[in-house]
Parts: sequence; structure tokens; C-alpha cells
Amino acid sequence: MSKVKEQTQVSAWNQMWRGTLAMMPLSIAVIPWGLLAGSYAVESGLLVLEAQALSAILFAGAAQLVAIGMFKSGAGLITMLITTFFITSRHLLYSVAMRETISPLPLRWRLSLGFLLTDELFALIGHKPKEFNRYYALGAGLSFYVIWNIASFVGIIGGSYIPNLDSLGLDFAIVATFIALVVPNIKSKPIFLSVVVALVSSILLHKWQVNGALVIASLMAMSAGYIAERFSSPPTIKDTLSNEKHGEAS
Repeated sequence: MSKVKEQTQVSAWNQMWRGTLAMMPLSIAVIPWGLLAGSYAVESGLLVLEAQALSAILFAGAAQLVAIGMFKSGAGLITMLITTFFITSRHLLYSVAMRETISPLPLRWRLSLGFLLTDELFALIGHKPKEFNRYYALGAGLSFYVIWNIASFVGIIGGSYIPNLDSLGLDFAIVATFIALVVPNIKSKPIFLSVVVALVSSILLHKWQVNGALVIASLMAMSAGYIAERFSSPPTIKDTLSNEKHGEAS
């Protein structure tokens, strides 16, 4: 019995290590982003402990940067919470997409993987429900979390001693990371249309200084992709039988 348990533990560690290695390219790519988030938090007036807690608790790069900017501009707490909610609302779609895979797991696993669920983790495991392994997902998500917080800490310390660290172009890491996530997943015309609509609408809305440009562009892209998928999907058996009945009636 103990031998079986030992083999199970070894298998679990192997899966966690495999997940860590699979996530490593994205973990490395996000380091400049973490440096930027940490330094920006300190420059905005947060204490070292507060800045680190932001990365440890919120654990959402885009939401952190927006929240820090709003804090710096003196925005109210309710406004910050609502904005953060909308920015991170895509995680609701991630959770719905993975519901059938995650829901059978015990509560401790659902809470742990739910907290660790990021764009990067979803890009790695979200489209492979048949290959899902809880330990693989835990290794990938936990390693990404640790590296993000280490990068944030280095940025916090660097921001305390190196002025204008955000002027070094580290924000390009945000663009590069999302490009690396999106491009490999463009495997159909509806997805391609969503990406094009998101790109064009976000640029135009930002140029026209429309409030909530990011949210509007996201909704437009999702709507375009949904409509394209509805019109491009092959007819179901039910539709075929219905068409045959109409043909017989005529």
C-alpha cells in the first residue's frame, strides 16, 4: 500500500514539474511586466509591503497597473473595484470554459486552481480538457505565481533606488505576452475575426478618446466572433431533419 502511495506522489511531482517547465517561457516573458508593476506601485506612493501584497493577493497584471494608476490619480475605492471587476471579468469566461473539468475536484483544488487561473494558465491548459491533470495545472500556475511575485519584489526594490524605471520600455512586455498568448490560438475564422475586430476597434476608440475603450472593444470582438461562429457552424442533425420535413411538406 505504501509503495502505491509513493508511486502516486512521484507521479504528482513529475506532473507538477512538467507543468512548471511548460509554463516557463511565459513565466520568463512576464518578468519585465512584474518589474514594471512593482516599480510603478512604489512610485505611486504605496509602501513596500503594500506593493508586494498587491501582487500576492490581486495577482492580475493588467488590473494591478490600472488600479495603481487610479490610486495615483486619487480615484475612489468603489471606482477602482468596479474597474478592476470589468478588467478581470474575462476570468469568468475562463472558469465557465473549464467548469466541466474543474467542478468534479474537491473544494481545496477548485479554490487553489481558481486563484491561480490567469490568461497564461488558461492558454496552456484551457483548450485541452481531455489532457487535464490537476498536478500539472498546479505546477504551471504556482510556478507562474512565484516568478510573478519575485519579479514584482525586484521591481519594488529597484523602483526605490532607480528613478523612472518605467521609462525603460518594460511595458512592451505586456504587449508581447498577450501576442504570444493570442497568436497560437488563432485556429479558425471566427477567432481571427475576433482578433481583428479587437485590434482595430481598440486602436480607433483609444484614438477617439472614448471612455471604456478597452471594455467596448472586448465586447465588440466577442460579439463579432460569436456571430461569425453561428453563421459558419455546420448544420446539426436537428436542422437537417427539420429541413427535410419542410421539403416533404412543400
